[in-house]
Amino acid sequence: MGRLFDGPWPIVIIIIVALLLFAAPKLPAMARSLGQSMRIIKSEVKEMKNDGKPENPDGTGPVEGRVVNHPQSRTTNGEPTDGTDVPPSNRA
Repeated sequence: MGRLFDGPWPIVIIIIVALLLFAAPKLPAMARSLGQSMRIIKSEVKEMKNDGKPENPDGTGPVEGRVVNHPQSRTTNGEPTDGTDVPPSNRA
C-alpha cells in the first residue's frame, strides 16, 4: 500500500486546498498586497542599478572643469567676452 507523504506533491495539494477553504475571502487582498510589494521591490532594484550613474547623460547637468561663458560677463563696451574674463564672485 502507498504512503501518503512519500513525495512533496500530496503535501502541496493539501496546503492549496486548505488555503482555498479557509482563506478564500482574504485571497484578493493578499494578491493585491503581493502585487504592491513586487512593484516596490522592482522600483528599488531599478534605483539601485541607476545609483552612481550620472542623471543627465546628455551633458545638460552641472559642468565641472570647463570654462563657461558667464551670461553677465561683458566688456565695458557691452560685447561678450571669450570666457576668460570672469566677473568676481559675490562671496565675502
